[in-house]
Amino acid sequence: MTISLMPLPYALDALAPHISKDTLEVHHGAHHKTYVDKLNAAIEGTDDADKPLEDIIKSASGPKFNNAAQVYNHGFYWHSLSPEKTAPSESLAAAITADFGSLDALLEALTNEAVNHFASGWAWLVVDGGKLKVISTHDAGTTVTEDVNPLVTIDVWEHAYYVDQKNKRPAYVKAVLDNLINWKFASDNFDRGTPWIYPA
Repeated sequence: MTISLMPLPYALDALAPHISKDTLEVHHGAHHKTYVDKLNAAIEGTDDADKPLEDIIKSASGPKFNNAAQVYNHGFYWHSLSPEKTAPSESLAAAITADFGSLDALLEALTNEAVNHFASGWAWLVVDGGKLKVISTHDAGTTVTEDVNPLVTIDVWEHAYYVDQKNKRPAYVKAVLDNLINWKFASDNFDRGTPWIYPA
């Protein structure tokens, strides 16, 4: 089984002006594609060639893990963004109020986690032990190896924002949280109660 480059769930220019077509062409068409290509080269002719992506991640180490995890993280990130304004479902909104006090407080927590994360990585909203939590993973670290259900993520590798924002990560994070975060995707993940699966 070959791991595919997941197509974007929207047009290349759909997230503009917050995330430009130029950024998506490089981020999806070069970075994500490179992770896919390197992973497929690494698993060709091995037992991993017939495994789902998530199983490869759970058993891999070194470069194979890094590429597999980055394939998953990027697929999850594309779905965490939406050109349409969305809102949390009633059930997710209730959980946000219970665990953070308000949506604004959650957004502040996500902002702090994403902006203050040192170097490359990912900021996540997850369900952990029945509670909503904001966490981060470093480099290619992924929630696939954690006992949590991820709802949305923000990519804070520089290639996610450097074309549009130069080195201004706070401006990128604000643009995402104010305009692009896909609360429908988050709500679907929350209501389903199991982690999202990368499309075969």
